[in-house]
Amino acid sequence: MDITTIVFWFLSALALFSAIMVITRKNPIFSVLWLIIVFFAISGHYLLLNAQFLAVVNIIVYAGAIMVLFLFVLMMMNLENLPVVNKNIWMKFLGVISGGLLLCILVSTSKSAADMNLKTIIMKEGNIGLIENLGKVLFTKYALPFEISSILFLSAMVGAVVIGKKES
Repeated sequence: MDITTIVFWFLSALALFSAIMVITRKNPIFSVLWLIIVFFAISGHYLLLNAQFLAVVNIIVYAGAIMVLFLFVLMMMNLENLPVVNKNIWMKFLGVISGGLLLCILVSTSKSAADMNLKTIIMKEGNIGLIENLGKVLFTKYALPFEISSILFLSAMVGAVVIGKKES
């Protein structure tokens, strides 16, 4: 067994364990912290697939910005005075049905993936997901849309500052 396979199985086990911890914790802040670990494990899978850009964006956007937003929202809520939710039998039934349908989809997907030629998945080889290639395409073929979107983002930031500024 090579090191890539070992790292893959370790990251898979970490992601599954952390995802289970997300849904089983009673404290929502601990759930968010476990979700951050799930995002890091998924970013590790992106690195194994040679998609460095997706790995970095996943860490910056999801594990960084969105999880901080979740934590702020949870901290601003008054969690002690939440009403107790009665778990209705219909909700449990719908949960079992949804889980069963998800299991059917996963089984059918894994059967179709077993039929595929696994040599099409390239790990640690090739140059498909490299940031260098993305930059070359972004600044040559798509230079004009990239510059237009940067001007749009700059004007949105200036607009947010102008709207948020208090008059003296």
